[in-house]
Amino acid sequence: MRIWDIEPARLCRNHLLGEHRELHAIWSILTKNKKGYSRHPETLRWKGKLKALYLRHELLVKELKIRAYQHKSDLAKHFVSGSSRQNQFINSYKEQLSILKRKKCGCRI
Repeated sequence: MRIWDIEPARLCRNHLLGEHRELHAIWSILTKNKKGYSRHPETLRWKGKLKALYLRHELLVKELKIRAYQHKSDLAKHFVSGSSRQNQFINSYKEQLSILKRKKCGCRI
């Protein structure tokens, strides 16, 4: 599971769509108190930061629409709470750029 801290416009198709899918998984785990992946570091870093996760989703949706993808999976706004900023990182921004660069996947790094 990974939610990148990189601008969605820089992500290749696979990473953009993959992050959107994983963001929905994390949202579901946190808002429905599901046990699967609830102890995963990526899930834990978003605990108490559903507002920040919601805002990240909005950025992803904006990029999806720019790329002419249809988006039909809005998040339930009534769950939005907590911090609007994500300041906890598994990998630094610089490390994330390096990880994506090594993948040679088409991300604009």
